Amino acid sequence: MKTKIYYILLFLFPMLVQAQEEFSIYFDSNKFDLKKTESTKLDSWINSNKEVKIVAINGYTDEDGTSGFNDTLAQKRVNQIFNLVKNKVKIREDFKTRSFGERHKHSKVKSENRKVTIYFLLEKDLAREDEILGIKKEIPVVKPRELPKYPTAITVKNPNGTSSELKFDTAFMDKVTVAKAGEKFKLENLNFQLNTFAIMPESRSKMYELLEIMKQNPQMKIEVQGHICCMQNDKQDLSAKRAKAIAKFLEFNGIADERVTFKGFGVTQPMFKIPETSEVERAGNRRVEIEIREN
Repeated sequence: MKTKIYYILLFLFPMLVQAQEEFSIYFDSNKFDLKKTESTKLDSWINSNKEVKIVAINGYTDEDGTSGFNDTLAQKRVNQIFNLVKNKVKIREDFKTRSFGERHKHSKVKSENRKVTIYFLLEKDLAREDEILGIKKEIPVVKPRELPKYPTAITVKNPNGTSSELKFDTAFMDKVTVAKAGEKFKLENLNFQLNTFAIMPESRSKMYELLEIMKQNPQMKIEVQGHICCMQNDKQDLSAKRAKAIAKFLEFNGIADERVTFKGFGVTQPMFKIPETSEVERAGNRRVEIEIREN
């Protein structure tokens, strides 16, 4: 009759044999208490292996007795060893669900099958613990961000009491919505009165687009960055004043000031060499951008 093996452990997991160590303690027939020689052997193993980590404790019995009796006996043997090594050697919390018993070699000598085997990793292998145990970490599924349904146009009141319809560039708004920290966007068609930070009336659509983006994405933080053209320096600090005008517009309309910062770069970051040679180049240098800081 072949030797029977009973596990307290519940599941079988693959393991890289080369990286896993084992140590066995033996019991008298039908006993789960250790005799003195085995207890001494276990104490010696504990003292010599303070830095290892136990990944499984398997219990075995011989073929004598009923299956129910042997199941209980194997469990008692595992519990006995666990109580003796706990707080002395590191142990995986799931050591009872991890089995490497398939490596057990049946012996014709019954006494060699009445044992508990401790499976453990050496200190040098602990950094590769999950890899060695064949545990694959689940990669969380990141659902794509659901884009807000931005309006294609809104109606706003003018200072004189009339109303105007402002059309939105929703494609631009979608791009900004999913942007990562560090990305920059030029606010197209955002113009100011000559040599001032007063925003031209026809530029209000872009202002309200930005406002709508900030409202719909409360986690977003931006820096408004101003740039000017057509001169060698920014003596009036006009680039910062223009960036500030946009930041203040957002704050005035309910966006918390800690979500919007501003900065003027003057002519230090031109898109085209100064002096510019065309209106296209001047418009490229004379711009306002937003940089995503958090999203």
